[in-house]
Amino acid sequence: MTACWFTRSLRRWASCMRVKGRGRTGASLSPDPWSQHPLRSHHRNKKNRLSFRGLEEPENQKTVIMLQNTGKLRGCTLFITGASRGIGKAIALKAARDGANIVIAAKTAEPHPKLPGTIYSAAKEVEEAGGQALACIVDIRDEQQVEDAVQKAIERFGGIDILVNNASAISLTGTLETPLKRVDLMLGINLRGTYLTSKLVLPHLLKSRSPHILNLSPPLNLNPIWFKNHTAYTMAKYGMSMCVLGMAEEFRGQVAVNALWPKTAIQTAAMEMLGGEGVSKQCRTVDIMADAAYAVLSRGTDFTGNFLVDEDVLRQQGVQDFEPYAVQPGHPLLPDFFLDDAPETLVEKMEQHGATPAFRPPTSSATPLSGGPIENTFDAIKAVINEDVIKTTQGIYQFDLSGENAGVWFLDLKSGSGGAGPGQPPVKADVIMTMDSADFTKMFAGQLKPTMAFMGGKLRIKGDMALALKLEKLMGRMNKAKL
Repeated sequence: MTACWFTRSLRRWASCMRVKGRGRTGASLSPDPWSQHPLRSHHRNKKNRLSFRGLEEPENQKTVIMLQNTGKLRGCTLFITGASRGIGKAIALKAARDGANIVIAAKTAEPHPKLPGTIYSAAKEVEEAGGQALACIVDIRDEQQVEDAVQKAIERFGGIDILVNNASAISLTGTLETPLKRVDLMLGINLRGTYLTSKLVLPHLLKSRSPHILNLSPPLNLNPIWFKNHTAYTMAKYGMSMCVLGMAEEFRGQVAVNALWPKTAIQTAAMEMLGGEGVSKQCRTVDIMADAAYAVLSRGTDFTGNFLVDEDVLRQQGVQDFEPYAVQPGHPLLPDFFLDDAPETLVEKMEQHGATPAFRPPTSSATPLSGGPIENTFDAIKAVINEDVIKTTQGIYQFDLSGENAGVWFLDLKSGSGGAGPGQPPVKADVIMTMDSADFTKMFAGQLKPTMAFMGGKLRIKGDMALALKLEKLMGRMNKAKL
């Protein structure tokens, strides 16, 4: 009986190894019984290092595995752009647990002072997770670099089965505030880079048994609210989605082409830079996108042309509890861009459900200040300005306020002992913030999070975005002082 079981297993293995169009192992293989056995990791040699579960992760990162691996991507080769960190790396690690081959196509070869990970550290994690890794230095705007990486993948793994277009650039700025250099960057990476990489990988996908392209891009929501505050970014990001729309139809029946987008904000280095201090509490981890991507990539080529949301995908897989994906379970989540709710509605929902605790709201026992609301706010600001604030900020701000208490005010956190008051700043402002006076008062009182004000179109920023985010620390000092 044991011999019969072994013979059937051997035949099944041999059948899986036969690939249409070429004889190689880099195809989507069905798992043999032994690949699912809990003792599998004890019978693999050190070279393969294919472990079952309990993988080691970086000390500062928790991994949530809600959707179990099935082995469907074992032996597949995935070409993932921007896989040195964030969502791209999470997808790579999820596939690696099946024993997949991962091509890490990203720019970061040397450690970045502010961003975690390199292509080599990501490759090490992939191999520790049970996969095989190929680290390639790739700027997807450079045709030769992409072509070289594709060729290296073919030479190393024999083919490519899956392309994940993850690399992206973002700048949430208006038309007048967005330099053309930044526009070119976003269009070059998001739109042209996605199109270029797809074009160069497609000839190899057409030779695979179960080829997929997955773009991390949003549904094509043409509501003007998603254009008015950041037209260039929306154009660039929608370019990725238009690639899905066109290529899915062009290669229908040959290659599955889909888009995947998160329902909520995801904790990544980019989100932390954009959202500022405290935004992580309102995010889910990258693991929810990795699990959703895994579910999509495990489908057949007839599943194509879909614009998918991570939570919807996982619900179809039977996942009902999404709390384990939250960075801080129980905390209200920040909805992502481009979905049903308008930015203004998102702001209201987050405020109603307590998203502002990232900043401590003012207490009812706080002593009211005399004078008008704007003057009182600036008196409060002056009270927390000190040498340390000036040294760590080094910025001059101008506030153009409209509404009931319209006027121009300035905040100098750069020169001498600093200063604040009505009128233009003594020298050219590094940052100009335009908003309603009532929202300004709420923002500095901790009742309106700057990130939400910006997302909802209540705050417009011209100038240095990094300096704009530094104001959050000043607001935090004010709230701690119960102002």
